[in-house]
Amino acid sequence: MAHLPPIGAEIPLSQLATNTPFEYQGKTHTLDFRGGLKYRVDVNPNDPINSVRLQIVGHRVSAQMDGEGSITIEQNDVDVDAKSLLKQVQQFPPKYEQIFVLPFTATIQADGGEPVVLTTKEPALLKGTLTNYLPRGDLHVLEKPVDLVAPDAPHRVLARIPKFPVKMGAP
Repeated sequence: MAHLPPIGAEIPLSQLATNTPFEYQGKTHTLDFRGGLKYRVDVNPNDPINSVRLQIVGHRVSAQMDGEGSITIEQNDVDVDAKSLLKQVQQFPPKYEQIFVLPFTATIQADGGEPVVLTTKEPALLKGTLTNYLPRGDLHVLEKPVDLVAPDAPHRVLARIPKFPVKMGAP
């Protein structure tokens, strides 16, 4: 029997992504994002014994841009079709795979300027391998770079997050 969180539980995680590259306006900024994520545990009808779906109910991280302003990343919308997953892949020693599917909005607030709001072209896929559940500072990484576009021009990439090495754990 898998050791998974109970259905209906709401679980908060802190997030820290240091030295994260953020490409914007021809420049690569190295940023430290801090914040958190909260999800509700749901049944995975495709594999109810070894895995659960994770419905994101809150996600927000922010970073300062080298004295040039700030960037805030937050959940786009209510996660009605939960695609995020926690799966126990090995009984002993316990091993879990956690995948977060995160469509988000990035608000870039340059000092003295109007905020620029971008959205993910495709949702970010953050994947982590855990030896304990709950994660305790376990590293999650992007499956592929995340392109950011203006909501009214979804084919023109205006910013990119090539890597997002984020440590997650109980707050």
